[in-house]
Amino acid sequence: MTNQLTTLLNIKYPILQGGMAWVSESRLATAVSEAGGAGIISTGGRDAAWVREQIRQAKSLTQKPFGVNVQLMAPNKEEIVDLICEEAVAFVTLGAGNPVPYFDKLKQAGVKIIPVVPNAKLAVRVQEKGADALVVEGMEAGGHIGVLTTMALMTQVLPLVDIPVIVAGGFADGRGLAAALLMGASGVQMGTRFLLAAECAVHPNFKQKLIQAVDTDTVVTGITMGHAVRGVKNPFTDKFLALEYSGAPKEELERLATGSNRKAAVDGDIENGMVQAGQCLLPLKKIEPVQTIIDDIVEEAQQVLKRAATIEI
Repeated sequence: MTNQLTTLLNIKYPILQGGMAWVSESRLATAVSEAGGAGIISTGGRDAAWVREQIRQAKSLTQKPFGVNVQLMAPNKEEIVDLICEEAVAFVTLGAGNPVPYFDKLKQAGVKIIPVVPNAKLAVRVQEKGADALVVEGMEAGGHIGVLTTMALMTQVLPLVDIPVIVAGGFADGRGLAAALLMGASGVQMGTRFLLAAECAVHPNFKQKLIQAVDTDTVVTGITMGHAVRGVKNPFTDKFLALEYSGAPKEELERLATGSNRKAAVDGDIENGMVQAGQCLLPLKKIEPVQTIIDDIVEEAQQVLKRAATIEI
C-alpha cells in the first residue's frame, strides 16, 4: 500500500492511530508503528515532562516513525511544540486551534506538519501555508467533533488540495480504509478501534463498555455550548443532556464536564465519566494485539480493493 502518505511518513500502511487524550501513550503508539501504521502520542491534559518522557520511551521501543498530537487550546501548547522540535519527532498533528503560527518552527526542526481541519476553507489555507498533509475528521468520530460528516468532508475537500488527505470519523475496519482510498484519500485515522487494543492503557471498564455497546449507543453533548463531544450514553450523558436542554448555565455544564474524560478513561468510572467513542461500535468485539488489528484491516482492505477492480459500470 504505497502512496503519498506512506512515502511522506515512511510507513508501510496508510493508517494513523488517533491522538486520544489520557489514552494515547508510548506503548500504544509504538505498537501501531511497529505494526506498519503511524502511532501518535497525545499531549491532551499532560505536562511537558510527561510528554518528553513518553517520546523518549517510544524512541526506546521502536525505530519506526511515530507522531505527537497537540491540542492548540492547551495552555502549555508553546512549551509542547518547542519540546517536539527539540526531540525531532517524525510528525505532529495539530487541532483545536490555529496551527499556522507553528509551521515555521516545526519545519526548521524537520517535523512533518499534519493539521486537523474541520472544513474545506481551512484545508486549502493550511496547504497554502505549507502543511505536509492534513486530517479531516467527520462528526462520526469520538471526542470533540465538528458539524460535517466524513463523506461530506471527503466529497468537498479532496478535489481542492494536492497534499495527502487523511480522513477520520467512522473508520473501524478494512472496508472503511478501502472506501477512503477509492474516494481519493491517502489514508485513514482511527481512534476508537484502537481503544480495544491489548496495548491500549484505557481502563478495562471502558473497554468492556465499548464491547457491550450497540450501533445506536453514542450521543453528542455540548452542542448548545459550541463544544460538541461524542461518547457512549451512560448516566453522565443523561444528566448532562438533561441539564443542557433545560437551559442550565454554561458554567454549570462546564463544571460537570471538567475531568469527565479522565474519570472514565483512567479511573474506569463509566457511570459518571464521559466514555468518548465514535459511532462505529459494532466492529469492537474483543481485545486484540495491535498487530492483529492492523493485519485484519489491511487484509480486508486488499480484498475489497481487488473486488472493486472487477466492477463494471
